[in-house]
Amino acid sequence: MKRLTASLACLSLILVAASPALAAKMKRKEKKNLIEHLDRTRQMFLESVEGLSEEQWNFRAGEDRWSIAECAEHIVVSEEFIRKSIAEALAGEPAGPEQLEGAVKDDTVLQLVVDRSQKFQAPKPIQPTARWKDTGDIVKAFEGHRGRTVALVKRGKDLRRFVAPHPAFEQLDAYGWFLFLSAHTERHTLQILEVKEAEGFPKG
Repeated sequence: MKRLTASLACLSLILVAASPALAAKMKRKEKKNLIEHLDRTRQMFLESVEGLSEEQWNFRAGEDRWSIAECAEHIVVSEEFIRKSIAEALAGEPAGPEQLEGAVKDDTVLQLVVDRSQKFQAPKPIQPTARWKDTGDIVKAFEGHRGRTVALVKRGKDLRRFVAPHPAFEQLDAYGWFLFLSAHTERHTLQILEVKEAEGFPKG
């Protein structure tokens, strides 16, 4: 019995010593997965708007439907808007146990945000207002903002320790907020693809 107790004690010490390294490894893996998601939605958006004519950019499938140019503008201004909110959360104090509880909603965010069957009204500050006249400037602005988003992810903070309220998901940790940002890009890229499949879309 004494030998078993001693063995268990040694095992406990090993696990305690290994846990910080294990936690660091998991954090690195999570960040890698997040950056890969951001890279995937970046590429998805860029491919969706590549080689479009001005007529295609500005085509509307209906009076109440956004054009590709408007979808793209919304993606860009939303990226900046959301990233600034995440940066503010990361500049604050880490959340306490009560705030952290229930703040991890990765799967829910990824599932619901890209569900195009659910329609939402964009808040006025991020609605398209023809901020860019040249389509190339929209793409350039997106690339700049996505680069700053990835840089913020890489800064070294533990994204699971910072929490901020979300209008649809109540509380999200910073990791979930970044996933929301990336999934939001995917949602509206899917909208762009819908425009391209609409009846009457210019062929070139």
